[in-house]
Amino acid sequence: MLLPGFWAEYGMCSEPSAFGAKCIWHERSFPFADRIASNHSAVRSIKRPDPRTDGLCPFMLARLKHYEERVRRAGHQIRFAVARGPLNVASFLLGHNEFLLGIKKNPEETHALLQTVADFLADWIELQATTFPSIDGLLLLDDLIGFIGKEDFKEFALPHLQRLFQLLDVRVKFLHNDAYGLVTAAHLREIGVNLFNFGSEHSLAEMKRLTGNAVTLLGNIPPCDVLAQGSPDDVRDGARAAMDSVADRSRIVFSCGGGMPPDVPTENIRAFCAAVREASA
Repeated sequence: MLLPGFWAEYGMCSEPSAFGAKCIWHERSFPFADRIASNHSAVRSIKRPDPRTDGLCPFMLARLKHYEERVRRAGHQIRFAVARGPLNVASFLLGHNEFLLGIKKNPEETHALLQTVADFLADWIELQATTFPSIDGLLLLDDLIGFIGKEDFKEFALPHLQRLFQLLDVRVKFLHNDAYGLVTAAHLREIGVNLFNFGSEHSLAEMKRLTGNAVTLLGNIPPCDVLAQGSPDDVRDGARAAMDSVADRSRIVFSCGGGMPPDVPTENIRAFCAAVREASA
């Protein structure tokens, strides 16, 4: 199963491009957005873009519209609005180190930057939902929320995540954070998330406990070391170990702990699916 289904994706260039970030396209690695501010004093000059006209956003929507009829003829629908999360986008605009340091040294400017980014993301998410009425899910991807502590998460991340996840009346509210995820997990119900993709360093049992078994978990074998680089036997062993780690397998979609990495061998995907089917029989 491919989640979130049909979507236009340009990696970390997608949203930062709307703010004027230079997009760098590598031959054999993911696209990268260069920062637009060199320090926190420049944050106030960052203006809220319009996703209808700015950066790659209109191109991404046009690409989906171009293929929408073919998608429908194949028996499918465009189901998800997708965006990078507020801390993720802000860190690309300012630089990762500068953004994280700013949480402690420049909180006022950091709050201002996050508000501008969140306002834009709200516009972008609502534009996707308006363009494609078949949308019944929202996916936010934000690994930066895994780099901050509990109190900083509550102050800088929680209000914006709550706002964005409450924008659409959709059935699936899907958060991806495969950095450190324990702080995030404890607040998922409060945010409104009902599907969580987290890193493979955290166990399914631990996540079930932190979420009170109220959130569906997507994971949890190592994506690179096992799924991409392991043998089919390694993948089978990893899948069985993940399944055996929990007595209650409800609210789990078995997968890798994070996004599917490039160049995963087809035989490894088949081995994973077969192991899950056998253990579930």
